[in-house]
Amino acid sequence: MQLPDAPEDEIEDLASADSDELYEHHRIQVDKGQALLRVDKFLMDRLPNVTRNKLQDAIKAESVRVNGKPTKASYKVKPLDVITVTLANPPRDTDVVPENIPLNIVYEDEELMMINKPAGMVVHPAYNNWSGTLVNGLVYYLQNLPTSRNGEIRPGLVHRIDKDTSGLLVIAKSEFAMTYLAKQFFDHSIERTYYAIVWGVPAQAKGTIVGHIGRSVKDRKVMAVYPEGDFGKPAVTHYEVLESFTYCSLIKCNLETGRTHQIRAHMKYMGHPLFNDATYGGDKILKGQQTGSYKAFVQNTFDLLPRQALHAKSLGFIHPTTQQFVFFESELPSDFVAALEKWRQYGEVLQNRIQS
Repeated sequence: MQLPDAPEDEIEDLASADSDELYEHHRIQVDKGQALLRVDKFLMDRLPNVTRNKLQDAIKAESVRVNGKPTKASYKVKPLDVITVTLANPPRDTDVVPENIPLNIVYEDEELMMINKPAGMVVHPAYNNWSGTLVNGLVYYLQNLPTSRNGEIRPGLVHRIDKDTSGLLVIAKSEFAMTYLAKQFFDHSIERTYYAIVWGVPAQAKGTIVGHIGRSVKDRKVMAVYPEGDFGKPAVTHYEVLESFTYCSLIKCNLETGRTHQIRAHMKYMGHPLFNDATYGGDKILKGQQTGSYKAFVQNTFDLLPRQALHAKSLGFIHPTTQQFVFFESELPSDFVAALEKWRQYGEVLQNRIQS
């Protein structure tokens, strides 16, 4: 049985978007005796793990060329044609190199393990990040991990979080656990809580953000919200304000779905970007005066937390073997705590000024 793809949780899938350079991945010279055949069907027979849809997308992007010229899917290959497939990321062996990387393991049994990922660590090898990733460390730490899902090399991974987001990840140690956990992610039955510092104070202390999320048509590195549902995939985020500091707030988010950059995109759409989130405009002063001591205070706080203020705090699910609900929670990392304390102190100063 082939399960559907588990939704990716804040996926770091944009690593190759920075490069405009193209690399040749495949070069095929058609045999002399080849009969006329559509180029997409011809390539499907010769390229492993490539679907027809992916090939057609590559053809539309002019990444497939015949004799040096872009081709159409309907083109019929001829004897001695030279077909090339070029993509933005350089070709690479799919083997993951084991690396002795320290892992913050908060729980482990025969079926799964819980990792508290630090900010700055990439979860999965990708363009410009082939080493030093969580997966490199997992392959070193564990042998015989389930390494492939729907053709993608993903040792033990059921979900992922961004490079600069800290917090909990569940890792499957068997194919059974991988399938069982992936089904829960697909059914949206996993309980996930994130803590974030956002600019401003939401008008409602509690609320739900509903809006499809898809890649922005203006900037492919950014995810946008499409409230009419005419593009992207459905996304639902429940939030609650835990503390407010006049110009910033500490909020708790519970994810009903797991879309790429879901919290970051939804909070930007709501008018409250995450503090110091450069991708979504939170690395500038968005509330308060941009002068004097306040400007220095904000910059100092940026320096304490040099990333988006987002932490995957808790994760709850049904355990594959015990069939019991298990719940894991992590402490806020030191950089997040330092920024939070700065805002608490500043909020107290502002309140004292108002009262006096």
